[in-house]
Amino acid sequence: MTAERPVAPWAAAAEELVTRGVSVPEDWEEAYRSSHVSVDRGRELSLVEHTQAALASRGVETDSDTIQAALLAAFDGPVEVREGAPDALDTADAAGPVGILSNCSLPGLVEQTLSRAAFDVSLDAVVTSVGCGWRKPHDKAFVAVADALGVGLDSLVHVGDDPRTDGGARTTDATAVLLDDVPLTEFPAWLEGAAWD
Repeated sequence: MTAERPVAPWAAAAEELVTRGVSVPEDWEEAYRSSHVSVDRGRELSLVEHTQAALASRGVETDSDTIQAALLAAFDGPVEVREGAPDALDTADAAGPVGILSNCSLPGLVEQTLSRAAFDVSLDAVVTSVGCGWRKPHDKAFVAVADALGVGLDSLVHVGDDPRTDGGARTTDATAVLLDDVPLTEFPAWLEGAAWD
């Protein structure tokens, strides 16, 4: 599943903030694109917190609920279900618990996107970087999804499209399956042919 991001996220955020009565500063792009909160390497910073800090840096105080609603509306774009995804999910569901681990800094966006994708499979866990506090490829992100699924890391099969972030599963004893190597249309056969102890 993929979702389009706004080309200029600061502009999309500004439009939705203004509709909610927030005074967006004239130099909003600069404020939005600047760092206002420091985080340790691998940690996730909520986009709500970042936006709130960007506004505050220009003297604008706004509650986090208003900001989150504005950002969810700004990032609510078309959702495309990748070819082979439904069959891949069905096969994975038959093999054990199924979840999603997503690098996403906006609380609620992954859930909003999933509801629009309308998969038939009921997911056992949805873990986001903003929810667990760690971005892939950090080991703690993969530990979080394994814990949420109730499986050991050595039983976790992580499917993804980014060798840098999703390939990080390999450092945790999990199995990383990259879509360049095993397309979703071939994943059911790959999973059925995989040998598990």
